[in-house]
Amino acid sequence: MFEVCLLCPEDRVEVLSEALEALEALSVSVEDADAETEAEQALFGEPGMPTPKEGWQRSRMVALFQEELSAREAARLLSAQDFFEGCQVVAVVAVADQDWVRLTQSQFSPVEITSDFWIVPTWHEPPFQAKKMIRLDPGLAFGTGTHPTTRMCLRWIASHPVAGQRVLDYGCGSGILAIGAAKYGAIHIDAVDIDTAAVESTVLNAQANHVTLNAGLPDVAKGLYGTVLANILATPLKVLAPLLCAHVEVGGALVLAGILERQADELKQAYAPYLSLQVSDTQEGWILMTALA
Repeated sequence: MFEVCLLCPEDRVEVLSEALEALEALSVSVEDADAETEAEQALFGEPGMPTPKEGWQRSRMVALFQEELSAREAARLLSAQDFFEGCQVVAVVAVADQDWVRLTQSQFSPVEITSDFWIVPTWHEPPFQAKKMIRLDPGLAFGTGTHPTTRMCLRWIASHPVAGQRVLDYGCGSGILAIGAAKYGAIHIDAVDIDTAAVESTVLNAQANHVTLNAGLPDVAKGLYGTVLANILATPLKVLAPLLCAHVEVGGALVLAGILERQADELKQAYAPYLSLQVSDTQEGWILMTALA
């Protein structure tokens, strides 16, 4: 494999991406060329929604090609185009052979939720201070505990009395929140998702963690729950407001995540006819919102 590395301004990212795809690049990635410097820019977006920008003021693009000849020809052809003005070919380099499994594993270490509650990949020994832990390996884009929204939800579970409760994890993904609730003593847990692959992932992860829960499509959720958890995204959370609130028993808690700080007011407004949301935690630009019924 060979990489073509480019530098370009934001307004050239789209046309270069299309050109590289036409030149049969296997993949094209775009990064902030100023990442980890004072000039770094933060861009936030949501899956299924238009990207806020095509790239950064100074974007670094990396295109992957099967053969060196193809990579060098792509670099030569791009350099000759009018739209390449202001852009630069930085390098055409071979991708070093690596043990990709070992490299991937090295990127995931145990994640601390609280001082004694950890998420631990199966290839790691548990930290000595871990009194409770969830065994979970990085998988197919479902929650693995590394994202701030997941960590905030698990922190909430660890610090609130879910023991003995019925708990609903709506949009369960990997099932990590449902498993967390089970670890803290919830007695009946429904974990639901519209994606059957997520349901299968939840079942397997629950078995690996020796906990019992009911996983299925959204129609599995029935009745009232002492805690309703939904770590999704702001737009679907607004649509789901009446449904989620209807599942919270009197005195129960609603816990929402997947929300950016700037989206707090629109979530409060969407839920105002049902419950009064407040910001209960914040981390890296994301917030956790909760309400009591």
